[in-house]
Amino acid sequence: MKRILIYVLLLRLMENAAEAQPLPRLGVQDVLAALDRNYPSLQIYDSKIAALRSMAGGAKAWMPPTVAFALDRFPYRVSMLKEKIPDNQAGIMLSVQQMIPNPSRLNARKNYLASLEEVFRNDREWQKNVLHLAAKLYYYRRYTAEKKINIVREYEDLLRMLIKTGKDKYKYNQAELPVIFKAEALLGELANMETMFVSQVAECNIGLNTLMNRDAGFLIDTLLLPQDYGARYPATLDSAAFQRSDILAAESRIRSMRFSQKTAATGSKPEFGVQVTHGKMLGMPDQFSIMGMMTIPIAPWASKMYRSDVRSMGFEIEAMQSEKSTMQLMARQMIREKAAMLLAENRQLDNYDRNILPAYRKNLDASLLAWRQNTGSLFVLLDAWNMLLMKELERAEKLGQVFTMQSEFEYQSAIK
Repeated sequence: MKRILIYVLLLRLMENAAEAQPLPRLGVQDVLAALDRNYPSLQIYDSKIAALRSMAGGAKAWMPPTVAFALDRFPYRVSMLKEKIPDNQAGIMLSVQQMIPNPSRLNARKNYLASLEEVFRNDREWQKNVLHLAAKLYYYRRYTAEKKINIVREYEDLLRMLIKTGKDKYKYNQAELPVIFKAEALLGELANMETMFVSQVAECNIGLNTLMNRDAGFLIDTLLLPQDYGARYPATLDSAAFQRSDILAAESRIRSMRFSQKTAATGSKPEFGVQVTHGKMLGMPDQFSIMGMMTIPIAPWASKMYRSDVRSMGFEIEAMQSEKSTMQLMARQMIREKAAMLLAENRQLDNYDRNILPAYRKNLDASLLAWRQNTGSLFVLLDAWNMLLMKELERAEKLGQVFTMQSEFEYQSAIK
């Protein structure tokens, strides 16, 4: 609550100092660009991708060689070590062993690690889409609140003029005192409404500055029009569900799981090794040996492990494919719902502009003309003023709902 009050005061100071020190004006795309640059959770994915690239760079590394040192066949009777006799087979043994991994296993692991990068990249894009939705909602909410503030101030000026005129006419018995008091009460209600809208602007500023990871005042666009997606609905409904980053991330995970399955399947391939041993003999000539080794993974007691892993991953891939199909189905449903709701909201907004507001403006103009000609009453005029004010605020609220539905449609369709 304290932060909101601070932002309300800041807004007042911003309005008073706007001419002395102009604040930057940020459009929706400016806010989204600042969010992409500065929001910490998006930078996490960059670090994870860099970590994967580093791991993939070492995916083809071999196991380190093994060095062994031994005192071989030393007798308990130490005096025999100096005798050159057949029984003196003591020696100092130095052995080096190196396992040579199967190249197909190394390539499979490298491909698996490289595939994870695409998963993180798609996850990052979807996280951006989620944050963009939050930023758009804050931005359009602030825009709507500022429009309502301007409407309230405009009608406040008109109401003050009516109160002044009513008091002047009351002196000549041409206005009713209770109606004048009612008008003054309406003036107080307008002040409360303005305070509420200013508070909404402050809350939206807090949200936007948090998403942009900054703490500074700024202005927003004063003229925003809803996007016309009417011509794009058919193409969007057919293709958007397949282009969303969360669904692409699911595809990437399936691809990575297949690479992981291939990596597990390489467990059936043998690995090789070589061992070189040199013996410094004490009672006979020096000796050496070279030994080759090969694993036999197809042995029944050894093959169970990699075969069960391959089967298990196959079932997981089937589950992930079903999950992806469900995501596509739900995405298609949500996109169609948001498209239908956005069309309905736009029709209602258009009805306000074409029919509702013009009729109420004519009603106010007629009541105001009758009041000026002393043929109408202040009560009727106040009613016309109040009805038009409410419809203006309803129209601003409907515009906000259009922007909200537009943002949700863009979110579901992954429109940048």
